[in-house]
Amino acid sequence: MQRQEELDLTGKVVIITGASRGVGRQAAQTFARRGANVVLAARTVEPDRTLPGTLNETLAELEKLGAGALAVQTDLASEADLKNLVDATVERFGGVDVLVNNAAATTGDIWNKRFLELTREDWLYQFDVNLHAPFTLMQLVTPIMESRGGGRIINLSTGSGEVFRQPEELPKLEAVGKFSLAVPGYYSSKRALDRLGNSLAPELARKNIFVIGLHPGLVATELVAIRVKEAGLDDSVAVPMEVPARMIAYFASCADPREYTGRLFWAERELKEFGLDLDGQPAATA
Repeated sequence: MQRQEELDLTGKVVIITGASRGVGRQAAQTFARRGANVVLAARTVEPDRTLPGTLNETLAELEKLGAGALAVQTDLASEADLKNLVDATVERFGGVDVLVNNAAATTGDIWNKRFLELTREDWLYQFDVNLHAPFTLMQLVTPIMESRGGGRIINLSTGSGEVFRQPEELPKLEAVGKFSLAVPGYYSSKRALDRLGNSLAPELARKNIFVIGLHPGLVATELVAIRVKEAGLDDSVAVPMEVPARMIAYFASCADPREYTGRLFWAERELKEFGLDLDGQPAATA
């Protein structure tokens, strides 16, 4: 693949789920610096003793950057909240150009439960947030994007066989030290999201809408830092949040997304291969 020219994002309307912390918050800042109008979605509005970051904090950061920004408290498991998110976006900014499905169900005790300990409620909640919410949001924004001449949908995923470009699926690790990777609901729902994007891509491409999957890698988010510390692991292998945020902005602005649609990419590798800077600004093409 060749690195592409990046188009101007000034005035583009971007919805980012899971924007109160982590990659979502970092991506929101990246889009704001490039002149986009950013709509922030998450559940956490006021400070929570157990979780870092809030929607209001992210909103304040974007407003300091002079960006057009809107925070919409959203429970991703609620269909009514998802519709309200899109309606509020259209009411404030007139449409949607980019949807970043970043939010995932990563809190609670699911990371400590083995397969036989999972309840059906645990399992379904993972699919509600990680798969069904992106499905609903993609349905809601597609006619809006089509009416504006097209758009981009970027789905944040997790490690899958295609990411590593191997002829066969790599073995799934059960754990790294004491850090459990045996989380069936999370990984199954995220893998289903990969396949959803892959299967929708040809149909949406005819509407000039492009669906791109992005595996962020082990990212040094606030929650990962907490879990790594608790497990006594070395966090030096974790990549900065700027890495996936920069790749999200690249895929949202690249001149010809047809080369990428329906495919799954790995943020750290693609950043290196394309020679992208981390400042969030497009550099001259190689």
